[in-house]
Amino acid sequence: MINLIKKSKFLIARRVTQVTIMFLYIAANIWGFKFLMGNLSSSKLLDTVPLSDPYAVLQMFVAGAVIASDVLIGAIIIFIFYMFIGGRAFCSWVCPVNMITDLSNYIRRKFGFNKIQKRQPATRNIRYYVLILSLFISFFMGYAAFEFVSPVSMIHRGLIFGLGFGWAAMVIIFLFDLFVLKNGWCGHICPIGGFYSLIGKFSLIRVHHNHENCTACMKCKEVCPESQVLFMVTKDSIPVTSGECTNCGRCIEVCDDEALNFSIKNLKRKQNEVN
Repeated sequence: MINLIKKSKFLIARRVTQVTIMFLYIAANIWGFKFLMGNLSSSKLLDTVPLSDPYAVLQMFVAGAVIASDVLIGAIIIFIFYMFIGGRAFCSWVCPVNMITDLSNYIRRKFGFNKIQKRQPATRNIRYYVLILSLFISFFMGYAAFEFVSPVSMIHRGLIFGLGFGWAAMVIIFLFDLFVLKNGWCGHICPIGGFYSLIGKFSLIRVHHNHENCTACMKCKEVCPESQVLFMVTKDSIPVTSGECTNCGRCIEVCDDEALNFSIKNLKRKQNEVN
């Protein structure tokens, strides 16, 4: 049991974080708790610190909306945090859709669907096209286009105010990832993930690969939702530099060789140079 917990420490931490964030939003709406109020697009921490989704604010800006100062400050706070610390951690540590897609991909592995569909039929660049398209539509239509149809927003609002169409969004994403495309929504389509991938490439927190410890078991690539970022496995002792890494930590947990771990960007390299 202790070993199981140790091998799932990041997974457990992510689920606790995701559920806690949802609970705090729900508690603010139902019981008036003021620790975290609002939603994933716009919040207030301790009824004082504004927090805003920079992608949502960017859509509002190109749509021609006047951005309030607290919303802009909130967007800057979140932007800086994910740019220099979190990377694309929003997708694996905060977003509620991650729990749905993780379950879908767990079932895929258990039933061997990944072996049947060995080649992905779609490019991961779709999310960037959707990101650009959402900004164009926002500009011409005069409202935040993706926020209007976002499954992330639907599910989040649904958990707080009653699911409604949120149920349909959950089922569609689950079935799409299970039967159509591995890591389909988060890994290929979602523009939120695309946005955080772009700013996440500057993050200081990185997964680092130790080539000397690696035995080429490939368990890391099997569980990684963005397996292309682990191109260095079996080859080089370097960190994951791609912003598409979600910093979920699953590759670290399943590695029995201790060939992967979190590190601060370039710190390992400097230590090796000193040694």
